[in-house]
Amino acid sequence: MIEGMEHLPTTQSAVTALRAVAEEYAVEIEVTDDIGADQTSRRMAAGVGVTTDADGSLPHEAFVEFGGVPRVSVRLFHEGDALITVENVEFPDVERDDVPAFLRSVFGGLAYVHGRRFPPGYRLIVPLPGDRAHKEHVSMLLLTPWLSSRVR
Repeated sequence: MIEGMEHLPTTQSAVTALRAVAEEYAVEIEVTDDIGADQTSRRMAAGVGVTTDADGSLPHEAFVEFGGVPRVSVRLFHEGDALITVENVEFPDVERDDVPAFLRSVFGGLAYVHGRRFPPGYRLIVPLPGDRAHKEHVSMLLLTPWLSSRVR
C-alpha cells in the first residue's frame, strides 16, 4: 500500500473516510445511500423484489456531494471504484482507496489545470501520493472560475 493511502474495503468505510475529509476541510457533505441489488445503478437486471447478489451479499452504493467551491461529487460503486466530478469534469474509474487522497488534493489546493497553447487545450490534473495523478480533459468552453484560477 502507498504511504498516505488507506484501504477502504466497503462503501460504508469510504463514506466514513469522506466524512472525515469534509470535516478536515470544513466543507458540507450530503450522502445518499442506495442499498440492495434493486436500488444500485449497476444492477438494473435485478429481478423484482431481489435485493441481494447471487452470492448473498447486499450491494451498497453512495452518492456524496460536497458544499462550497469547487463543486465536487463522488459516486461510490459496490465494485470498488468511484466516479468523481469536480466542476463538471468527470474522473471515472477512480479506485475507492484513492478517493480520500484525491479529495484532499482538490480541497487542499494541489489540483491544477495544465494549459497548452498549441494545440490549445486544458487538462485538470489531480496529484496523488506515490507520484501518481489523475488527468482529464477540460473543454475551454467549460472553464469555471475555479478551474480558471488553477491554470498553470
